Amino acid sequence: MSAAIFGISSCKKYTVVEPISQYGIDQVFSDVSNTYNALVGVYDELQGDNGYGIRISMYYPYDTDEGIVSGNIDNGRRGVGRYQLLLTNSEIANPFRQLYRGIEKANLCIEQIPLMEKYKSGTATEQRELKRMYGEALALRAQFYHELIRNWGDVPAPMVPAYKQPDLFVPQEDRDTTYNKILSDLAVAIDLLPWRTDAGPRNERITKGAAKALRARIALARGGFSLRQNGQMERRSDYLTYYEMAKKECEELMARRDQHTLNPSYIDIWRKLTSFQYDPQAEILFEVGAGGGNSNSDSRMGNYDGPNLNNASRYGAGGGGIVMLPNYFYAFDSADSRRDVTITHYQVTSSTNIKSQRRLGEMNTGKYRRDWRNPLLPGTVLNVGYNWSVIRFSDVLLMYAEAVNEINNGPTAEAIAAFEEVRKRAFNGNAALIGTTPTDKAGFFNAIVNERYLEFGHEGIRKYDLLRWNLLATKIAEAKANIQAIRDRRAPYANVPQYIYWRNSGEEIQYFAGVGSPATAQPFWRPTQVPSPTTGWTRTDWAQHLNSNQIDGRPLWQGVASFFTPGKSELFPYDQATIAAYQGKLKQNPNY
Repeated sequence: MSAAIFGISSCKKYTVVEPISQYGIDQVFSDVSNTYNALVGVYDELQGDNGYGIRISMYYPYDTDEGIVSGNIDNGRRGVGRYQLLLTNSEIANPFRQLYRGIEKANLCIEQIPLMEKYKSGTATEQRELKRMYGEALALRAQFYHELIRNWGDVPAPMVPAYKQPDLFVPQEDRDTTYNKILSDLAVAIDLLPWRTDAGPRNERITKGAAKALRARIALARGGFSLRQNGQMERRSDYLTYYEMAKKECEELMARRDQHTLNPSYIDIWRKLTSFQYDPQAEILFEVGAGGGNSNSDSRMGNYDGPNLNNASRYGAGGGGIVMLPNYFYAFDSADSRRDVTITHYQVTSSTNIKSQRRLGEMNTGKYRRDWRNPLLPGTVLNVGYNWSVIRFSDVLLMYAEAVNEINNGPTAEAIAAFEEVRKRAFNGNAALIGTTPTDKAGFFNAIVNERYLEFGHEGIRKYDLLRWNLLATKIAEAKANIQAIRDRRAPYANVPQYIYWRNSGEEIQYFAGVGSPATAQPFWRPTQVPSPTTGWTRTDWAQHLNSNQIDGRPLWQGVASFFTPGKSELFPYDQATIAAYQGKLKQNPNY
């Protein structure tokens, strides 16, 4: 077990393990109720500021070609985003420890639950519940390890509880071996877990469908590229084995539309999440629970991210922690319904609740916006109560399409249909707007790369997709070039306006998009449209803003991921305290 489990500090002995409860193991695993409480303790390690409450979900996935952390570089979240990672950065140290606490708790459940008398000889209900919990513990441990591997590479991988280990500072395990173990564990878990309709309507516990989707995601990571100790991005020669695994799990999920399918409305997914409502389509297969709307929960979505909201507004304080890039805004077709869900280009700067327009280099995220919360939560409470969406059914469709394309050296009709199902939903079912789907392998792969870019904005997916495709450096460079082209209004951005004119209609924004344009029209794809007279309209810099917008004292396009170094930045370093605790047993990641 890694020392990270114990909460390393200079005033603690590393060999002291703080008990996770006041009960002995025999008491904790004595009946179904107590065992469930132990399992809840495993789920708890997904949450909070050092879990998917903010750091793993909203610090670790940036900077990319999608968005960046706001503000100038520091030895904190901005150091993570700019890829200037110092070994003293607590933002890499604390989540690392929490993930290992989750693994230790999961290891106890995985060891003890099958040893329980009721697991083998209890009532049918007791056996069913205990088998379900055993499956959940296996799946949760897999998720913790997946997060560790995709951020740190080869990590210590204890598979038994600490009290069974002769040496708590176990050596690093090859990531392929760890991946193979957790993929096997997920196969076991899938057989033990119930489908959603047998488990209840909420998606905060892992079900059969969620485990299948996670197994597909992890299989594609195992079959993808990753930074190795030699400083090279490589993938193994047996990668197609894992694409086959992903294809199988996705196919089986796609055959069970009674359990999970697409919500026909993209905005409705996030409106329901931010209103704590049940989604009958269950597009979100698994989400990290955060209190079900209780303001005392431990998630920061809607406070850290989303649009800037004035403390005194009826919405409460929040937003601005993540800036969505101009090139990402213009990656969307003007008719794509996902753009104005994923990106917000307004703010609320006063207690009047009236929205005002942000400039092109100041846009924020939108899926977890606080002003969508129902009921509203005014004031400065940090914890808005939103669950973090881990994986959705649209991911299943696109993973299936990607796997088939790779296995068959080109897309099949079924792969194209899965891809187009996601794309049609984006255009509200209007197939005439989705364009022509490529039918060659390279073209279809590029279409998937782009569709995942648009579909999963601010869901913590883009960076890790680009890593497993070995495209992160390439796409960061493309983003920088595209931002410069937008500034200069060069093709394909020649029609981006230099300025936009807007006014308020009640609390909302109305744009001037040209004489005769409807009140709902937007000017973003047309050269500057100037109302006559301009009285009553406000002019805001659009492309013009990119001449002055700076990060770390440099133009925006230079500031994005400014310290990214191929052969290094694809992984985080181990923090200094962990390296010291291992006393030479832990090998640092390349070039740190």
